Amino acid sequence: MISHVFIGVNDLDRASDFYAPIMDELGWRRRHAKAPAHLVMWNLAESTRPLFVLGPPFDGQVADPGNGGMVALLAPDRATVDRTYAIAMAAGATSEGTPGLRPQYHAHYYGAYFRDLDGNKICIVCHQAVDS
Repeated sequence: MISHVFIGVNDLDRASDFYAPIMDELGWRRRHAKAPAHLVMWNLAESTRPLFVLGPPFDGQVADPGNGGMVALLAPDRATVDRTYAIAMAAGATSEGTPGLRPQYHAHYYGAYFRDLDGNKICIVCHQAVDS
C-alpha cells in the first residue's frame, strides 16, 4: 500500500490550480484541515490514504522532475481518462501520449500521459475493458 506521493512544484498556487480540476474529475478531494500551509493534498473521498501531495522541495532548491519518474492516477473508465487528459491540456500541460489503448502493457490498458507545469510526468489510466 502506498502512503503518499509527493510531487515537487515551484509555484504551489499555480500547481494547485492546475491539479484541482484533474483531481476533482478523478474523484479525489482536497484535504484542507490537516494540510500544512506549504503543501496541498488530496485523497480519495472514501479513504485517508494514499495522499497525492504537492509542495516545494524540502531542501529549498528548485523542483525539477527526474528522468523516468512518473505518477499514474487510476481512472474508473476510459471516458474519464479522455476528460482528464483534456482538462490537463486546457490548463497548459504538455502531451506525452494521447488517450488510447496500450496493448503492450495489457489488453485493456487505456492511458494518457502528460507533463504538468513543472515538467512532472503524469499518467491517467483505466485497466477495465470497455463493457466493464
